[in-house]
Amino acid sequence: MASPSSSLSITGGKSFRKLISPKSFKTATTPSPNSSGTRRTSSGRYMTLSKDDQDLGGEVSSEFNPSYHVHIPPTPDNQPMSATPADQILAAKVEQQFVSNTIFSGGFNSVTRGHVLEKMVEADASHPQMACARSGVCSVEGCDGKSMRDERGEDITPCECAYRICRECYVDALESTGKCPGCKEAYKVIDPDGEVLPLPPPPGRVDRRLSLLRSSKPSLLMRTQTSDFDHARWLYETKGTYGYGNALWPKDEAYMESGDDGAPPKFNEKARKPMSRKTGVSAAILSPYRLLVIVRLAVLGLFLEWRVRHPNRDAMWLWGMSVVCEIWFAFSWVLDQLPKLCPVNRATDLNALKDRFETPSPENPRGRSDLPGIDVFVSTADPDKEPTLVTANTILSILAAEYPVEKLCCYLSDDGGALISFEGLAEAASFARFWVPFCRKHDIEPRNPETYFLLKGDPTKNKLRSDFVKDRRRVKREYDEFKVRINGLPDAIRRRSDAYNAHEEIRAKRYQIESGGDPSEPLNVPKATWMADGTHWPGTWTSSNKDHSRGDHAGIIQVMLAPPSSEPLMGSSDEDNLIDTSELDIRLPMLVYVSREKRPGYDHNKKAGAMNALVRTSAIMSNGAFILNLDCDHYIFNSLALREAMCFMMDRGGDRLCYVQFPQRFEGIDPNDRYANHNTVFFDVNMRALDGVQGPVYVGTGCVFRRIALYAFDPPRHKSRGCCGDRDSKKKSAKSDIEIASLNGGDDEDAEAQLVPKRFGNSISFLESIPVAEFQGRPLDAQGVKYGRPPGALTEPREPLDAATVAEAINAISCWYEDKTEWGHRVGWIYGSVTEDVVTGFRMHDRGWRSVYCVTKRDAFRGSAPINLTDRLHQVLRWATGSVEIFFSRNNALFASSRLKFLQRIAYLNVGIYPFTSIFLLVYCFLPALSLFTGQFIVQTLNVTFLVYLLTITVTLCLLAVLEIKWSGITLDEWWRNEQFWVIGGTSAHLAAVLQGLLKVIAGVDISFTLTSKAGGEGEDDAYADLYIVKWSALMIPPITIMMTNLIAIGVGVSRTIYSEIPQWSRLLGGVFFSAWVLFHLYPFAKGLMGRRGRTPTIVFIWSGLLAIVISLLWVSISPPSQAQGIGGGFQFP
Repeated sequence: MASPSSSLSITGGKSFRKLISPKSFKTATTPSPNSSGTRRTSSGRYMTLSKDDQDLGGEVSSEFNPSYHVHIPPTPDNQPMSATPADQILAAKVEQQFVSNTIFSGGFNSVTRGHVLEKMVEADASHPQMACARSGVCSVEGCDGKSMRDERGEDITPCECAYRICRECYVDALESTGKCPGCKEAYKVIDPDGEVLPLPPPPGRVDRRLSLLRSSKPSLLMRTQTSDFDHARWLYETKGTYGYGNALWPKDEAYMESGDDGAPPKFNEKARKPMSRKTGVSAAILSPYRLLVIVRLAVLGLFLEWRVRHPNRDAMWLWGMSVVCEIWFAFSWVLDQLPKLCPVNRATDLNALKDRFETPSPENPRGRSDLPGIDVFVSTADPDKEPTLVTANTILSILAAEYPVEKLCCYLSDDGGALISFEGLAEAASFARFWVPFCRKHDIEPRNPETYFLLKGDPTKNKLRSDFVKDRRRVKREYDEFKVRINGLPDAIRRRSDAYNAHEEIRAKRYQIESGGDPSEPLNVPKATWMADGTHWPGTWTSSNKDHSRGDHAGIIQVMLAPPSSEPLMGSSDEDNLIDTSELDIRLPMLVYVSREKRPGYDHNKKAGAMNALVRTSAIMSNGAFILNLDCDHYIFNSLALREAMCFMMDRGGDRLCYVQFPQRFEGIDPNDRYANHNTVFFDVNMRALDGVQGPVYVGTGCVFRRIALYAFDPPRHKSRGCCGDRDSKKKSAKSDIEIASLNGGDDEDAEAQLVPKRFGNSISFLESIPVAEFQGRPLDAQGVKYGRPPGALTEPREPLDAATVAEAINAISCWYEDKTEWGHRVGWIYGSVTEDVVTGFRMHDRGWRSVYCVTKRDAFRGSAPINLTDRLHQVLRWATGSVEIFFSRNNALFASSRLKFLQRIAYLNVGIYPFTSIFLLVYCFLPALSLFTGQFIVQTLNVTFLVYLLTITVTLCLLAVLEIKWSGITLDEWWRNEQFWVIGGTSAHLAAVLQGLLKVIAGVDISFTLTSKAGGEGEDDAYADLYIVKWSALMIPPITIMMTNLIAIGVGVSRTIYSEIPQWSRLLGGVFFSAWVLFHLYPFAKGLMGRRGRTPTIVFIWSGLLAIVISLLWVSISPPSQAQGIGGGFQFP
């Protein structure tokens, strides 16, 4: 890859290794250990590098050669020697072990460095997959490196004499003499059959293409995509035999474990069995619901027509404002109601998924999992507001998910580059070796340890194993110690850094004195943050410094848990083990820490930029066909959630789905849900309804994406509807054909021209991963499936990681990578809005993709939500501001293509318009007070026609609510809470969002938001402590003013009517009724201001009182009483 810097240097402890192009090396005969430019290897040798070698980097290679070599490209006359399978396995294990023990950092205009860690946390790691796991010491004299080990953590001895040796010394021995340093005999390798084979030459550059499949195998991508049965292949790979016209299936075959008649299983029937189904809402509910919508729409039209034709001549201004507001409310209701006409429910069949992808078959005799890979993204940015313990529990729930271990990878994006997040993830990886086997052994739900151990009730319910109580007690004790270590990380890092910094200051002072400097001069020693192995942390330091601040640090990648082996790794019943794992697979999914590079002067695009960095990193390192993104506080509550999503994605027609969205469910919310935090009306009503159109909107978390849909490709088999709205349909169709040809491996030059750096960037490894990801995401070949993949194609083992692959990933997360590309504009998460999630989903729907809403019996994911009034208002403010940005951008649904369905277009249009309702709502909430102040009303008189219209509109609204409750499953209380908070948010946060959006569009004022704090009380008494905390915010001023103005107006209106010579009771009743309606909706807001014991900040009363008095005085000044000439009799208001 062409980049500003593509050299890779490897450091670790006292040894230093720099990997650059061999042609830039200059050898020295006998380099002095103290000479400048020398480097010492683990085996004790020294090498000399020129100044150019130290400053400039060349092409990345995976091994260093201390002598000068000329690399000749392979030609027909010059072919490299083929390595034996046994040696390839050994080399792969050694390389992967080295990568998992190395933290890689680099970025723009800097060398990509790989630092070999001695340890990541204070405690020793013991799981064989974990980075810096315990292992033996190299036996070579003068070397203290760790010996090579296999996936079980046992030493790898490449020689028959069982001489332990580290990776660097092994490579040095091969390059120098080819003999074992222990027995002095030539290295030999024993293959799995026991035959001794000669060791081939040392491996060269390792293939950097890493995916679940080897893209170089013709049988992978070039296999015929037909449903014809390959009889020869079946006979070769199985023990099946053919008799006289019949296929005989031997009873000792794996397939016959459940059969007893000798007949082959009916694979075709299982292949045709659907894995998901769509069920509509009962006609007994849906038909009246649609009828009521039509009736209410007609009544609204007649009511508005009557209102326009019967103005209030005594108060035209009052009548005019009310009519305008009512027309807008009717328009807003239509936009919200139309997409609700087609609600659907969906169900999945997990048994059908298992039968099709994990059951022995002719194409998959061993019954290996044929499911595609899934990469899980977890994002965090500030460990102070997003506690490390919360993030660690989310990671543990992912690692324990019920999905094939070798197909699951987890990536943590730390946008703050904090060492506490890094070490917290290392602690989570260490604790996972206890937690994950415990969950698998006893079918634990949920698999978030914090939530599980806080569950009330009998933990032994439905547990069948006799050792459950003992195992649970031991794991609980380990978890308590794990929490102590996590919570103590800030102090541990601070004490460690202070100790190392003090030592550095002493060394600097000693050097100053020895060099003859003035001891009185102050020393300029940076206050660094130190890792557990005594080296500088390459990310953000506690005391900000150049290249080590929150917005200025290198990119970092650390493989915390190496990719697991393809075969199950059974545990043991050793007494030293915490629990008996002899019957369990103890492998753990791959776990990677990622912190993208940040530099001043670059727009890093907040969360959307972090997600796009993870997309590129994961494509190079694991390349899962599907991506699940989660917030750091949203964990997997249902361990089968990933399989539920695959039931939709891998079913017939699933290749046209861009994502599967799960509902958001929340914990820690007060029982009354005062501020509608559960948002059940949106997640259970609106989202279910959109599922019947083109699919639900993307809501930012709990969503499984098809990777290829994020790359801005069109869905397969898309047919243009020929609408006049798509003026470039021919051009788009031709472009789509080129993209599909490229994905299918075509050699057309125009097809390859589409995958140029202009769209995806310069990473060749990333471009090579695209067709592989597309192939993996296809459904299986079956009757009625077009362009499917053959069964058994994804059972190949994963290729191991190497240093070159991780170095390529480092370049992909550098701050310059997205320059002059389409990342954030067409590809990946879309930039330009604080609600990047809605825009990203909209772009996919606009290209013709569909989405699915998956509501599981057991909640798939759970998270936390702000229960404090101020935090809740700021959250709503961010959402509403994003909607205003969408309305004023090219992402407005009015400009969508013809591929977006009409009702889906209406739904997205409502997303951009709903904040503007706040303007009319604010006016309408003041109208009752103005009516009471003036003695007028919005109509001339409260006649029967007006009351009938009002009653009909209210009754139809209530009936619609009842029917929505019936088909969605929400409660009446949840519906009413949603109505109340709609008024609260509309008169506060939505109004501020409109003002901020207009400022951004007109004046270019940028909008910034802070993260919502996710910390909460740990004890039972503190569970809802945040609910009663009153934090002053300017967003509170409008609702408080509305409440106080309406209260004053009620008093004024009652007093005027009582002491009036001709009391107008009808107008008073109308005004009081609507004022009470406003106050009743704002009741949760008023209750929140009272705090726990009625304590409210004085500033709240001062501002509200002043505003209410000013409004009242202005009104009396504008319309004084008939007996007075001004305020206070003779006083004239200036």
